[in-house]
Amino acid sequence: MPRFPPSPSPNLLQRLFSSNKRSSSSPTAALLSGDFHLRQFSSGNAARAAKGEKEPWWKESMNKVRNIGISAHIDSGKTTLTERVLFYTGRIHEIHEVRGRDGVGAKMDSMDLEREKGITIQSAATYCTWKDYKVNIIDTPGHVDFTIEVERALRVLDGAILVLCSVGGVQSQSITVDRQMRRYEVPRVAFINKLDRMGADPWKVLSQARAKLRHHSAAVQMPIGLEENFKGLIDLVHAKAIFFHGSSGENVVAGDIPADMEDLVAEKRRELIETVSEVDDVLAEKFLNDEPVTAAELEEAIRRATIAQKFVPVFMGSAFKNKGVQPLLDGVLSYLPCPTEVNNYALDQNNEEAKVTLTGSPDGPLVALAFKLEEGRFGQLTYLRIYEGVIKKGDFIINVNTKKRIKVPRLVRMHSNDMEDIQEAHAGEIVAVFGIDCASGHTFTDGSVTYTMTSMSVPEPVMSLAVQPVSKDSGGQFSKALQRFQREDPTFRVGLDPDSNQTIISGMGELHLDIYVERMRREYKVDATVGKPRVNFRETITQRAEFDYLHKKQSGGAGQYGRVTGYVEPLPSDSKEKFEFENMIVGQAIPSGFIPAIEKGFKEAANSGSLIGHPVENIRIVLTDGASHAVDSSELAFKMAAIYAFRLCYTAAKPVILEPVMLVELKVPTEFQGTVAGDINKRKGIIVGNDQEGDDSVIQAHVPLNNMFGYSTSLRSMTQGKGEFTMEYKEHCAVSNDVQTQLVNAHNAHNATKATD
Repeated sequence: MPRFPPSPSPNLLQRLFSSNKRSSSSPTAALLSGDFHLRQFSSGNAARAAKGEKEPWWKESMNKVRNIGISAHIDSGKTTLTERVLFYTGRIHEIHEVRGRDGVGAKMDSMDLEREKGITIQSAATYCTWKDYKVNIIDTPGHVDFTIEVERALRVLDGAILVLCSVGGVQSQSITVDRQMRRYEVPRVAFINKLDRMGADPWKVLSQARAKLRHHSAAVQMPIGLEENFKGLIDLVHAKAIFFHGSSGENVVAGDIPADMEDLVAEKRRELIETVSEVDDVLAEKFLNDEPVTAAELEEAIRRATIAQKFVPVFMGSAFKNKGVQPLLDGVLSYLPCPTEVNNYALDQNNEEAKVTLTGSPDGPLVALAFKLEEGRFGQLTYLRIYEGVIKKGDFIINVNTKKRIKVPRLVRMHSNDMEDIQEAHAGEIVAVFGIDCASGHTFTDGSVTYTMTSMSVPEPVMSLAVQPVSKDSGGQFSKALQRFQREDPTFRVGLDPDSNQTIISGMGELHLDIYVERMRREYKVDATVGKPRVNFRETITQRAEFDYLHKKQSGGAGQYGRVTGYVEPLPSDSKEKFEFENMIVGQAIPSGFIPAIEKGFKEAANSGSLIGHPVENIRIVLTDGASHAVDSSELAFKMAAIYAFRLCYTAAKPVILEPVMLVELKVPTEFQGTVAGDINKRKGIIVGNDQEGDDSVIQAHVPLNNMFGYSTSLRSMTQGKGEFTMEYKEHCAVSNDVQTQLVNAHNAHNATKATD
């Protein structure tokens, strides 16, 4: 994975923090990049201080901003932790439990569907202040079906808290979430929650994090007592005990370390210093020379190693019992990066999506990403993360994706559901705007640059369902819901089946589409009937075939006359284009004005192959000759000639059906490995990898999507509910001859039934 040098050169630093000039290779522009959004963390503060350079006006306020996410396995206490964070920071004035009897519910649980399914579907944002620092908290989805939402939410984060249960330990979703953070290079701290529960064992969880998550980690705290005897924590960095008094643990009191724990504390502190010194040269030198390490030196070393993603500090506590949350917030300020310490990348649309580093300074041109949309009382609310520049109320901004110029009518800062009007916001902040028409993932600039934060290419949907409203009266709400969902999620597509006249929705998987059908019912009160899932097959040709077709029609008056000659051939497998048309006619056998009509005819014919009526792709059509008539030739005549020519030569080109093949990754206990592998083979899958992770087997396989319907239920029954899998689109591959025959026969039978009707 490509990396930049760890420390910028002096002239790069000068550019990064200059207040007027902007270099095209400015390190902050690179912050907004393509598929994996690689990040780089600068260590330039010390160097700049040493040189005595003047700090820009915005530097101090940027240092006091943190954009963090809280992620965890289901039921690890993530929402409870967020609730306590909001309470201690003064954002809410009383604590409500997730499933409390008071009927209020936790502040961050907004969508009923999220509460029931136990998964995050949309990213949510809130804002709080802790010790003069602004902390934006973003909740991130963890399911692969919401790939786009996950990418954009992680895009917006500078750091994260990974919550682990002290009883359950590192669970399946913990691994998934950690894998995503690693992929997007998000620095993180871990929080071992629920130390008050029976069977709590933080040291077991810490060793699991090292083994299963491959974390280079060590505890920065240790508990005083466990389960019902859990009284407080010991801060290993500052070597002091912390107790939490008051009805809601709001009074944090520092005390002396209990005498019976002093030896254990000394041992754990030495272990912490040793672990950090393995990845930090400054601390390593002191450790090897047996010099005493002060709290400030250890804190700085932990921060450097955490931001460089070489170390994960582990905090402890019990959110439900109001213990350990305030020190965790201190840890977020101490160890997680501020916006200027993270380098994001943008893609320059004027230069073939070349990566550009963003400076992250308010002095640069405006670059902001719309990462979440919400339907509010006053219309569409758009959440923006500002990466560079300043946005002001009343400013005109450009939507790079649609090229529209828009005025900012109202700018607000969100406190969960509440809003606070503001006049301006600068780089590093997360704000919301009213009255802007855009879709999730669109990028806004001030017009001086054409950068996008995410690639314009969106993965193709792999599954379709036919849906229609039960009641004819709800047609208006039905179409309104579909329009909104398309704006929110570019991987969700809506189309019309020309044969059955049914509305077809397409997306990234079964869960993805089920969620939208359910949201339609709840949010728009539209009950919809859902047809059987349909796989998006494609057709292609395997060899060259000639065509020579004359379309002649005479029925009184002007007739139709057009002749086309040429050949079709498959495109190379690495071709970016899926359809190519080339005119190689020498002379004026066909007047040039009719060539676009011929191309249109071939494109129209390729929309529906003769095998099973699905689109034909990876095809090149070359026109070599033809004939026209001075009176009877027309655009329509040549278009019809092209359509019939394609149909005639298609069979001779040996067409095949392509089906979507999924990359499936399964994690199952080793005792079920044989059963699961046998089932994959039954589904015509190819196992491409099999690794061992502790007591679990991790199997990678390529399986046709058509054979994966209902797989989650089958996997649960095969593994007693212990197995889990993720599935993402890999490619379209040719089906076997027997499957092709089945599909063609089914298509012909369907057409015959329709003809008799």
